Amino acid sequence: MHVNELETTENLKEVEEAWRTLEKSILYYQGRPVGTVAAYDASVEALNYDQCFVRDFVSSALIFLIKGRTDIVRNFLEETLKLQPKERALDAYKPGRGLIPASFKVVSDNGQEYLEADFGEHAIARVTPVDSCLWWIILLRAYVVATKDFSLAYQPEFQNGIRLIMEICLANRFDMYPTLLVPDGACMIDRRMGIYGHPLELQVLFYTALRASRELLICQGNSDIVAAIDNRLPLLCAHIRQHYWIDINRLNAIYRFKSEEYGKGAINLFNIYVDSVPYYELDKWLPKKGGYLAGNVGPSQLDTRFFSLGNLMAIISDLATEEQSQAIMTLIEDRWDDLVGDMPMKICFPALEHEEYRIVTGCDPKNIPWSYHNAGSWPVLMWMLAAAAVKTNRTSLAQKAIETAQGRLSTDEWPEYYDGKKGRLIGKQARKYQTWTITGFLLAKELMANPTYLPLISFGKLPAEQVSRACEFEIASVDPYMS
Repeated sequence: MHVNELETTENLKEVEEAWRTLEKSILYYQGRPVGTVAAYDASVEALNYDQCFVRDFVSSALIFLIKGRTDIVRNFLEETLKLQPKERALDAYKPGRGLIPASFKVVSDNGQEYLEADFGEHAIARVTPVDSCLWWIILLRAYVVATKDFSLAYQPEFQNGIRLIMEICLANRFDMYPTLLVPDGACMIDRRMGIYGHPLELQVLFYTALRASRELLICQGNSDIVAAIDNRLPLLCAHIRQHYWIDINRLNAIYRFKSEEYGKGAINLFNIYVDSVPYYELDKWLPKKGGYLAGNVGPSQLDTRFFSLGNLMAIISDLATEEQSQAIMTLIEDRWDDLVGDMPMKICFPALEHEEYRIVTGCDPKNIPWSYHNAGSWPVLMWMLAAAAVKTNRTSLAQKAIETAQGRLSTDEWPEYYDGKKGRLIGKQARKYQTWTITGFLLAKELMANPTYLPLISFGKLPAEQVSRACEFEIASVDPYMS
């Protein structure tokens, strides 16, 4: 039974309120709708919440595409592409060529309107947005799937825009892994939370953007980029599936790791020191049939926190195998109180606490344990949970999550996030009428009511022989403990 069959009059009123508030959030430029503001909360200082954030707009854009309001999405794609730097810049304080801004706002000056982009130079701690260019490509592909209008993506300006983003990701690198090396705070978690290096969220978005680019790029004139994507995709896929995966079998392997190994025959490839892994806690927490993708893997680093966006998008994008996808959903079901609780769902789990919180976050007062990015609950993740549930045929989990949030979000005035171990407290500094909270709720309901919308953000499996061939080149193939 779908969610729409369970609607009550009260629930319908909540949906109508959500749509009314979403309409108020639409941002206009030169008379055209070009996006949605982050929050429509007049009770507090706007800061940059009156701007349109690329990552925030994705859920708005998907709901607009579903409802046939494709002009807003097309305008957004066109205007943000114009903001992309096209020239090489050696100035340390200028954004690199190919970046898409984190956000933009409409500025009026002497009767003239223009868009002002923020590439992180105005953000708290001057955070660089790595995820915005990846989300931009993913959204462009969703627009093409929804409208069947390949002509937009085939325009020279769009082909060049995709190419420039791919050049940043594929060419300019100091790394030897197929993953993307990034600074801390470069994605949805945009403050210091110890996710620098190769965080799962950005690797999954990178993979999804590679898949989207491969569909959208015309080979003529882009043969080098297409060849690079074809090379990187199976390597990245194999790398994430092998090195990031944690289940009870993998935990047993890690528990018996030796360190300081050298050469091609090394088993502990990243030199993980066993005492740095909370294996006794994981032994109690991991269900027998459950598993998940680790938050980060790198030199002497295995971040065993569960990060929701990365794991859910790995399912949606087909980066995770079918077995891994089912195991992730089993983990969510078996650890429902920890990961979902009373407000879907935790951005990560568990929280950094005590001395670890002070060292890793820099004593960030907004990221105290069980708040904001430090294991706070984010309603926007509902749409990803719903999409993953549809993908794995585990729709009862998404239905339960929506029913948990239904009614409360409206009463609480659609807050940005919730605090507390079970998500019972409205976030201490959360904005009200947060647009992606509203659209996350609406999109979750739409995906449950009509699963045929899933291809907007989902893909088919990579050919098995490609991934298998990549495994032969992956240094992990020597690991006899892989489950």
